[in-house]
Amino acid sequence: MRKQARRIALLLGATFALAACGAQKPLQPRKGETMPIAPYGARVKPTAPQLLTPSNQARPERSDELLKSSEDRRNDDFDLPPSK
Repeated sequence: MRKQARRIALLLGATFALAACGAQKPLQPRKGETMPIAPYGARVKPTAPQLLTPSNQARPERSDELLKSSEDRRNDDFDLPPSK
């Protein structure tokens, strides 16, 4: 039983050690490939960090404004029952 626990601990330790040794460097395209073409209307090609940063439209800011007071809906003239 102790051998099995030791093996599991050794396996987990080796897994964590391998996961921690990844190289961190700026992203570059593979050899022989180029960066994507510039978007329509852009004057220059975006860099890799610019492509990886989401736009405001992709990740809008959160609005924490609470409803302070309720208001009655105005009458909708086009809210008619279905015709038969």
